Amino acid sequence: MQVTSVGHAGFHIQTTAGSILCDPWVNPAYFASWFPFPDNTELDWDTLGNCDYLYVSHLHKDHFDPENLAKHVNKDTTVLLPDYPVPDLKRELEALGFTKFFETEDSVKHRVGELDIMIIALRAPADGPIGDSGLVVSDGETTCFNMNDARPVDMDVLHDQFGKIDIHLLQYSGAIWYPMVYDIPNRTKSNFGKQKRQRGMDRCRSYIDQVDATWVVPSAGPPVFLDDELRYLNDDRGDEGNIFPDQIVFLEQMRIHGKDNGLLMIPGSTADLKGAELTLTHPSDPAEIFDDKAGYIEKMAQRMAPVLEAEKASWAPADGEPLLEPLKDLFEPLMAQSDLICDGIGYPVGLVMGDETVVVDFPARTVRAPAEGDGKYRYGFRIPPELVRTVLRDNEPDWVNSIFLSTRFQAWRIGGYNEFLYTFFKVLSDERIAYADGWFAETHDDTASIELGGYEIQRRCPHLKADLSKFGVVEGTGLTCNLHGWQWDLETGRCKTSKGHELRSKKL
Repeated sequence: MQVTSVGHAGFHIQTTAGSILCDPWVNPAYFASWFPFPDNTELDWDTLGNCDYLYVSHLHKDHFDPENLAKHVNKDTTVLLPDYPVPDLKRELEALGFTKFFETEDSVKHRVGELDIMIIALRAPADGPIGDSGLVVSDGETTCFNMNDARPVDMDVLHDQFGKIDIHLLQYSGAIWYPMVYDIPNRTKSNFGKQKRQRGMDRCRSYIDQVDATWVVPSAGPPVFLDDELRYLNDDRGDEGNIFPDQIVFLEQMRIHGKDNGLLMIPGSTADLKGAELTLTHPSDPAEIFDDKAGYIEKMAQRMAPVLEAEKASWAPADGEPLLEPLKDLFEPLMAQSDLICDGIGYPVGLVMGDETVVVDFPARTVRAPAEGDGKYRYGFRIPPELVRTVLRDNEPDWVNSIFLSTRFQAWRIGGYNEFLYTFFKVLSDERIAYADGWFAETHDDTASIELGGYEIQRRCPHLKADLSKFGVVEGTGLTCNLHGWQWDLETGRCKTSKGHELRSKKL
């Protein structure tokens, strides 16, 4: 088996039984905030796209690149499709001209030609844009687990079906806007960022321990920010609060914790594997990128300046008719269908778009102008109006997968994180809102218990059912689930991260 990095979460897996192209991202994403790092534009995308199988893990735009797929990927290829409850991924690929789909069943091994494959599909509203997934491929000699930025909750199925994993590809760095966009003091923001940075790497190390692969490739991040307004987001200034650590940082983190099986791969790097045996080659010396990272980014920014400007020119104009009515037309029918989500949000939210403020009043299920007595909204967003006009023009059903991941906005909140609110902005279609509201309404089994840190607690995390015997960390009377960094007070069971999600716990 030959595994070639094509940048970010993208890999080309070549076997004697055929080739699989995974998550081929090359064009800027999220309102041109994100570019692949290191630069992968010089790869031979036509050759890479002449593959036997295509795997797109989910619809996040740093994994699903419609321009690259349309221009360079053979439309006769067979798409390995995750088992998602909402068929948006299949529809988007069909719109690009793909017609051959192998529809997998979640966490079930399939025989595809001469290959054994399994796709672990995550289906919670918080997983990607209504779904995320990881791919396992075995040619009978070598097994590769491409987890990209999925967060599976149970690794037992992996070993039960495939045994020893030879190479594990996974995310280790941030793909989020917190805490950078929040209106909080800089020192507080830096402290929160430091915690977020470490928790992301801790979660990754937990997965590495559970998968126990022979070789590990940190991938699926970070992007590079080339716009002058966003250059501060790059981890090239020694900022401990930066949430986008690069491969070098994480490989050192692995070594500190006794793991020397990490591999640095850049676009074009190839790992030739025969079971556990590996030969790694690079297209150029990685030191040219990482020894002077700031200089590399500056040169890349100069090369990509025309691309960035063209992307900005494609946005809708900032000026136009007031946004109240189009937002009312979009949000109110969805709010009427989603009592559980609206009640979970529980308060009006302010949207400040240039000179116009619109209030999304979730308790009243209305979208309105500000009213006397509103005061400061407990949650609010300051978004450039051109971004809102663009997502409305394009009928974008997911503001997380467009506006929020762009980091081209500011936010404030009074109190904790509200999962229901961000879920609402992910599910701006009838089909999505119905699925998400139904998912939250389901009753999840929490009868199994474990002992951890002197407490008896439910085994499954109240957030997304992670196994707390593997992801739970107790410090004093606090519990952290390292899968997503959520926290609980073990004395009361109260969730300290978000509204609701109480934990069953008692001191032993």
